[in-house]
Amino acid sequence: MNMQCWRMDQIRLHRSAYNPQSQVRVTPDMALQLGRTHEICGPARWTLGMMIAARLTGPVIWIRPSWQSEILHFDGVQPWIDPGRLIDVTPRRAEDLLWAAEESLRSGAATLVVVELPEPPPLTPVRRLHLAAQTGTWHAATAPLGLLLTPGNGGAAGVDSRWSLSATHRPDTTEWRLECRRARSAPPGMWSLTPEILQVLHPIPAPQ
Repeated sequence: MNMQCWRMDQIRLHRSAYNPQSQVRVTPDMALQLGRTHEICGPARWTLGMMIAARLTGPVIWIRPSWQSEILHFDGVQPWIDPGRLIDVTPRRAEDLLWAAEESLRSGAATLVVVELPEPPPLTPVRRLHLAAQTGTWHAATAPLGLLLTPGNGGAAGVDSRWSLSATHRPDTTEWRLECRRARSAPPGMWSLTPEILQVLHPIPAPQ
């Protein structure tokens, strides 16, 4: 078998291993397709990242710039997930953020790969992340999920979906506003989230 035929066989295996119907349901109105990369924006984007992590089990690779002043505090993470699940990666160069995310997704070593970015990325790196996430399925029972945490209103090109979360807490109520701003399989929408709504759902099994 020559090299060209071998590569074509790999592409066929790659496509057959990827199941486009596999999703993780974060809330009754929010489902994310596994093996793809999604964008999270809004002032409470870190909280939404934790909500998504809580719907999965297994390692979570969290990539953030080493120069960023905001960091994850384990005491704040604990209400959502076991802090021991977190693998903290802090590249020193901006160009290494997406590289680290791509390699993490490709490895299939983690159920969830989150990368905090200083600005939304263009189309080509996002496409590479999609391909890396699908490749990660070869190495795990469940396709990994990629999340881009971007400032402001987001705007990453080519993402599978874009979601925003903001806090709308009141003195006697814990509440957030969830917005779907872009999704391939769902129309835009807006919902109120409370802890009671989030408790309805349970985590899916992690790859062994």
